[in-house]
Amino acid sequence: MGSACDHDHDLSGLHGGALAHALQAAERRAADAGERMTAPRRRVLALLLEAGEPVKAYDLIARFGEDGQAAKPPTVYRALEFLEKQGLAHRIASISAYVACAERDGGSVHAAAFLICDCCGATREISGPDQGVIDAAAADAGYAIARTTIEAHGRCAACRETA
Repeated sequence: MGSACDHDHDLSGLHGGALAHALQAAERRAADAGERMTAPRRRVLALLLEAGEPVKAYDLIARFGEDGQAAKPPTVYRALEFLEKQGLAHRIASISAYVACAERDGGSVHAAAFLICDCCGATREISGPDQGVIDAAAADAGYAIARTTIEAHGRCAACRETA
């Protein structure tokens, strides 16, 4: 997403062995669910993991090709939809971006909660509320929840220090 601030932020993504481990865990998770981690799905997840911050879909489309070729938008959007359904990525609606799930080693689909800095755009996934509590409240209201994302906006510690 980039930084609008004039101070440093730790936004490093995964690379090397850590990236390979996260991709292998995602493939196992997909296989356990009876799904396949196709090459486009794997590439989109790798781009999200490497970024270490939320990424807009059109940036993923532009970065998709290993040889600099952009992807066709439906390819990336289908991959993002799959990754969301598998709990491997989250869409952050308020900033129209996607981020790899922080629970990479066999976690389940969960209520994702994000802290979003309105100054620099830094985003951190935190433990969300108990999904059972949310599901029970929804059931009482006659709803069946497909996925839950909570977004809290404010300022990160680095931006607060420089303000």
